[in-house]
Amino acid sequence: MYRNAPKSVSDPSSNPLDDICPVCKSNRYLNPSLQFLINPECYHKMCSTCVDRIFTSGPSSCPVPHCGRTLRKKGFRKAFFTDLHVEREVDIRKRVSEVFNRRQDEFETLLDWNNYLEEVESLVFDLVEGSAAEKTRAEERLREYRDAYREEIEGNKRVGKEEVEGERRRERAEKEGARARRLAMAREVEEEKADVEKGKRDLLERLANSDGNANAITRQAQKVILKKSSARRNITEEVLASNGSANSGLTIRGLKKKVAPVEEKPYDPFGGVNITPARFTVQESYDNEWLGNAKKDTRHMAGGYSLQEYYARTMFEAFSGLGVFIEEEVADRGQKGDPSIGTAAAAEASGGKINIGHKMEIDDVF
Repeated sequence: MYRNAPKSVSDPSSNPLDDICPVCKSNRYLNPSLQFLINPECYHKMCSTCVDRIFTSGPSSCPVPHCGRTLRKKGFRKAFFTDLHVEREVDIRKRVSEVFNRRQDEFETLLDWNNYLEEVESLVFDLVEGSAAEKTRAEERLREYRDAYREEIEGNKRVGKEEVEGERRRERAEKEGARARRLAMAREVEEEKADVEKGKRDLLERLANSDGNANAITRQAQKVILKKSSARRNITEEVLASNGSANSGLTIRGLKKKVAPVEEKPYDPFGGVNITPARFTVQESYDNEWLGNAKKDTRHMAGGYSLQEYYARTMFEAFSGLGVFIEEEVADRGQKGDPSIGTAAAAEASGGKINIGHKMEIDDVF
């Protein structure tokens, strides 16, 4: 959708003089075959006769008053849009897109890509609707960018051409596949009709020359016809699958390899650490006198309470000290230094009394 532009003089509903050449004053009303051309240098329209007369011998200035742009005959073409403002904006966008032809996969984040698009759109706006100074700065910026990133621009052009060519090959392959399917379907219909007619003739001959049951002969002939139709349909499907497919023998360069998504595993709050007890196994129930009253207590039947949790906690506390070996810890501490030094410091910090000899007295906090 293009932005609102003022109504062009090329709209016949706004100005009847639009059908008159500004150079030779030829009128389309008197000459219905009159054709108007424009040049992207200034977008001043003139008839094809004036273009041939003025620019055939070489470049010349635009004959429209107060223009003076140097024009060449090869630059003239027929306008696609009736509104020349839209025509000019489309040409500017094409020219800018040939230079600013970055691709989204070249940017690290989506925000960077959107900022790039906004920058390009601002440049286009300056070239279309800006003042003379803004247009000059925009043209200078466009030229500097072209000179700075010439190799990247050419590389993206080649990639774009390869994508367009690949898309064309794919479309041609799809059309060929569709045509092959249509021909195969038409051939199948014709063969089926021929088999039906042949089957009818054979059936009439057998009924005329045979003394057997007519109903049995008819059913047998119908089975033969159905079997032939099924076999022919299977052959046609195999041929289409091997040769008539739209993607047969088609390879598109530059596509990323498809990687199967990794199956997401259930969330593990312990990060893969196995917390299953190795020294005991919690049973469903224990026959113990200390648990008799607990099992009968109605308070233990409240929602959320579980005797299994109580069993597991009790067993963990009972077996928690089995992995601690005092002798090994004392030997390791003795190798690192005199244990009396650390013991004395700990005793003083706890407020107890200490004997510097081999006996230590500490107040029992319990």
